[in-house]
Amino acid sequence: MNTTTMPAAAAAEIPKARFDWKPIVLLLALMALALPAVGSPSSWLTLTVAGLAMGLIIFVIASGLTLVFGLMDVLNFGHGVFIALGAFMATSVMGGMAGFIGQGGWQSLVAVFAAMGVAMAVAGAVGWAFERVIVRPVYGLHLKQILITMGGMIVGEEIIKVIWGPLPIALPLPEILRGAYLLGDAAIEKYRLLAGGIGLVVFALLAWTLARTKIGLLIRAGVQDREMVESLGYRIRRLFVGVFVAGSALAGLGGVLWALYQQNVSVQMGAQINVLLFIVIIIGGLGSTLGCFVGALLVGLMANYTGFLAPKVALFSNIALMVAVLLWRPQGLYPVTNR
Repeated sequence: MNTTTMPAAAAAEIPKARFDWKPIVLLLALMALALPAVGSPSSWLTLTVAGLAMGLIIFVIASGLTLVFGLMDVLNFGHGVFIALGAFMATSVMGGMAGFIGQGGWQSLVAVFAAMGVAMAVAGAVGWAFERVIVRPVYGLHLKQILITMGGMIVGEEIIKVIWGPLPIALPLPEILRGAYLLGDAAIEKYRLLAGGIGLVVFALLAWTLARTKIGLLIRAGVQDREMVESLGYRIRRLFVGVFVAGSALAGLGGVLWALYQQNVSVQMGAQINVLLFIVIIIGGLGSTLGCFVGALLVGLMANYTGFLAPKVALFSNIALMVAVLLWRPQGLYPVTNR
């Protein structure tokens, strides 16, 4: 018996999971159906690019939430405080670099990326403290997680008011990011392209880390059988704390992107967008990064199309989208196994 060929033969018999293309087809179908409804190809292109960019910004914000829930089984309703914190840190950093931004050109982009980096660092540090003080005592207790994290968000918002004040703060785009590129009669805003590019980079890094690295393997294994992984000598608690910090940092980054998108920062912005985030992760499948990505794109496109075609319906369009998806797939577009 040739034992060297047995593993290869056994591996050949293991069926490979097929990628589910149906949610991607749904995304493309939504774009295709919107074209005759909008009528003008240039308007359709403008709305589509704007919707995809909006969806990618939402994905950056929601990815931290779905990461924490998917890998740690923690319902963090205090996620909004990290969004607001990141946005307010951006106002301080960009305000302090106003002279640098005033030079225009690439210098202003350096200020924007510096604001993103500081926002991620501060939100991650606060997330570490949030996990130790608020979340750690309620692991595995979902009802208590909801109550205590919502309380943490309220306290966090009050601390933000003490530091930055209760009034909204304007956060205008630097000159280099204002305006749009013209593609025929379609206008593609410069900032939306930058935000969309950042969203794609975040998705690629998350997907690669979770699927192709040892850290991602250990985290996924720890979710399935924590005791077994710990018996092999790995400290799962530290890995999970790292996941929470990474999720908080992504929320801080998303807060900066959303604030520049709105060109305005308010204390309540995190709580206001929380509802949209939960719609996204429910559509995608609780804890699924790919589902969160596709769900965010669907939400962004739906909001832009309905806002153009029927503004009065736009407020309810995402809820209707969520209901339709759940009627089709009750566990979401890409449900996580054993959840």
